[in-house]
Amino acid sequence: MKQNKYDAIALERIYRLFELAEEEMDKKPERSKRYIELARFIEKRYPVRWPPELKTKFCKKCNAFLKKGKNAKIAKKSTLTIVKCLECGFERKTGTKK
Repeated sequence: MKQNKYDAIALERIYRLFELAEEEMDKKPERSKRYIELARFIEKRYPVRWPPELKTKFCKKCNAFLKKGKNAKIAKKSTLTIVKCLECGFERKTGTKK
């Protein structure tokens, strides 16, 4: 019971950090990267799973917050979503294969 309480708080903080990263993306991208780093640190500290909607919003390699058209390219192939970071070139594939 106690662990679930901490997990819920950790997940709430991760969502808040993603909101802040999105707000700071245009003005200060380096601050946006720092917010993503903090969210990943929280995820490592507390065993919470990334929600599916957040998985495609950051680059695993360079911790950049990804925004379509700004620094990310998103392609959809049937059930597979491919998100490419335009800052470092890393591609992330989510979804299921046929």
